[in-house]
Amino acid sequence: MTALDPRDADVAPATLPADAPAPDEPAAVDRTPGGDRADGFTEGVLGRTYRALSIGIVSVVLLIAFEATAVGTAMPVAARELHGVPLYAFAFSAYFTTSLFAMVFSGQWADRRGPLGPLAAGISAFATGLLLSGSATGMWMFIAGRAVQGLGGGLVIVALYVVVGRAYPERLRPAIMAAFAASWVIPSVVGPLASGTVTEHLGWRWVFNGIPVLIVFPLALALPAIRRRASGPADEAAGAQPFDRRRIRLALAISVGAGLLQYAGQELNWFAVLPGLAGAVLLVPAVRGLLPTGTARAVRGLPAVVLLRGVSAGSFIAAESFVPLMLVTQRGLSPTMAGLSLAAGGGTWALGSFIQSRPRMEAHRERLMFVGMLMVTVAILAAPSVLIHSVPAWTVAVAWAVGCFGMGMVIASTSVMMLKLSTPQEAGANSAALQISDGLSNVLLLAIGGAAFAALGGGAVGAVHETVAAGASAARPGAFAAVFLPMAAVALVGAWVATRVRAQRPA
Repeated sequence: MTALDPRDADVAPATLPADAPAPDEPAAVDRTPGGDRADGFTEGVLGRTYRALSIGIVSVVLLIAFEATAVGTAMPVAARELHGVPLYAFAFSAYFTTSLFAMVFSGQWADRRGPLGPLAAGISAFATGLLLSGSATGMWMFIAGRAVQGLGGGLVIVALYVVVGRAYPERLRPAIMAAFAASWVIPSVVGPLASGTVTEHLGWRWVFNGIPVLIVFPLALALPAIRRRASGPADEAAGAQPFDRRRIRLALAISVGAGLLQYAGQELNWFAVLPGLAGAVLLVPAVRGLLPTGTARAVRGLPAVVLLRGVSAGSFIAAESFVPLMLVTQRGLSPTMAGLSLAAGGGTWALGSFIQSRPRMEAHRERLMFVGMLMVTVAILAAPSVLIHSVPAWTVAVAWAVGCFGMGMVIASTSVMMLKLSTPQEAGANSAALQISDGLSNVLLLAIGGAAFAALGGGAVGAVHETVAAGASAARPGAFAAVFLPMAAVALVGAWVATRVRAQRPA
């Protein structure tokens, strides 16, 4: 669910100049994220001013959500037919590593030229990557398509957050973030079932080649609205600034470093030590250069918000990745039933995001995030209880619905806070930092969890999907506990970080 933090009472919302026209007047473009009309009239995200933009960008998120759920279902079959099961994990890591680079580049592009360019280029690259994978004759061509798709995904997700920061007043941002979360509900239920049916009766290529057709609608609706309300550089008086080449080099370093670490975590042999060390050497200075100063120390304000995004997403996704395998190998569920045990999470995630969007919750956002992280911790701790056969298997479904509810409150709130703590000129860079924290934490905690799983007899991470497909039960219960318990500890740390997201008021 994934590839984007601020907000605090210390930061005053931007307001329109006194002589500026109201946002819904067609005479001029309002690019200032700010106030409502002088007569007190307020609009929602589906009001006349924002309707086309809201439907368009939510449609983009819906497309990404459907792709994530549908392609994930078809990918094991694709890897088998392309004789590439040993390379299966690289189909995921290729997407991740290229998206990390694209996130930073998109932030630079959006801050200097506006979000329209990276959004259009990203959707086009996303579609091109799907078509390349769908027409692949070998696994490496398939992986190359996933890499192109990752470039598109990284460009799109950061550009979307810049659009939200520029085009919507502060009071509407929680609502549009809730709409983003709600966009995952239907795909999380329909996507796997539809993809499985298409894969079984028509073939996996129809899944990859069919999704690009859905791109026409969001492009036609969103791009004109973005051009009217959020195009051009953030500071038009200063004009377009040159790209920061140092940050782009750091983005390349973080992308390559993350890929090397993921490879080393998968291989678990002495030959993997060298690429693992090389990945760390690239990664550490790149992370320090791309994330806000003080992120690792959870300094109050934006650094803590960025860290919370990574801690919450990484711990939850790393644990979730092993839930279906645990249900199949330890409780004998079919892969379909194991996958559906997580389906309710899409609805509760959207519900949590909706609750944080309510105006009366604004004063309690820090507490919502703290409670949300406690719910995530409880869910991760409760899931491996099904390793005890007297515990009903549906316990996981209940636990994960609770965890997703907490994640809905936390993830949407980190996005809202990032935008509040960012000036218009910083929205792209800070959105990229938020997404880098999210994605990098995913890969590092997955690598750690996968290494612990393999070391205790769970098997190599790269072979996980073969085990699921075969219905094998070779994995030992202790191997699953070695994944879930550390991730619960990380989530508990996230609850502490949530108490530091509000910047200190100046003395």
